[in-house]
Amino acid sequence: MLIFTAISVFFVALTFDATKGQISQNEKQLLAQRLGELVSNYDNDIINEKYVKNINLHGLRQNISIFPAKRNQQIFAYIIEHTYPNGYNGNIKLLTGIDSQQQLLGVRVIAHRETPGLGDQIDLRKSNWIRRFSGFSLTNPLGKNWKVKPDGGIFDAFTGATITPRAVVTATFQLLDKFSIRPCLFQNPACN
Repeated sequence: MLIFTAISVFFVALTFDATKGQISQNEKQLLAQRLGELVSNYDNDIINEKYVKNINLHGLRQNISIFPAKRNQQIFAYIIEHTYPNGYNGNIKLLTGIDSQQQLLGVRVIAHRETPGLGDQIDLRKSNWIRRFSGFSLTNPLGKNWKVKPDGGIFDAFTGATITPRAVVTATFQLLDKFSIRPCLFQNPACN
């Protein structure tokens, strides 16, 4: 039994090492695809120019990844990877694109554990609901309207799953608000 276990562990480790590079490459391709959904016409290596900041956001201290989109060596947009902790089933990991005029380029969910058939409608593969954010800013709509309709806002909720869209709307508003108050946090890798 011990020999069988040792041989099994050896082959699992061998398989892991053999596929590690491919898994990493697949993850990079998926990230590039998601970034491309939010911003285009950039001429820099957006993935390799990423920087990470540790900030207070959404009520917790977290590492956020910031991907600067450049054209002719000038940054015109930031794609920010952040986590909102208050989804129905826990963390919702998001990519949020903000241009230099603090307008939303869009929002994409990159990881969640929301209820299939209900809360998973935040995922672009399940519905177009998430596309609604493009073009919005802190003043369009006004701050008091950054809520789901059952709470008096302008964003649709899902029947039986109000918590999940509320979480995405709140996360997006909070990020925009933080970006407008402390743009240096996002725009400068050295700013704390």
